[in-house]
Amino acid sequence: VQLVESGGELVQPGGSLRLSCAASGFTFSSYAMTWYRQAPGKERELVAGITSVGDSTNYADSVKGRFTVSRDNVKNTVYLQMNSLKPEDTAVYYCNVQVQLYNYWGQGTQVTVSS
Repeated sequence: VQLVESGGELVQPGGSLRLSCAASGFTFSSYAMTWYRQAPGKERELVAGITSVGDSTNYADSVKGRFTVSRDNVKNTVYLQMNSLKPEDTAVYYCNVQVQLYNYWGQGTQVTVSS
């Protein structure tokens, strides 16, 4: 299993970013996918999740209405569209999949929201 995140960068408050997570090594369309983030000095927290076929999503209260998770089961990629970014969204963002009771993580992508 391999997960590779991309798309993180420095952005001003109020800006937007789209993160991508390219997956390989498993049957992508059969598994739910999840985005987490970890800010400096804080624990890793769940940001958003999406079912295997994309028919249901869930979000942390702190990002509801601003972030949208989606997936492309042909491209084996999950996305996180982030709008109205705030400084408190600054963190390393990771995608995650649980395959056969084992959690797999990508290397993360840094998102910094600052003026």
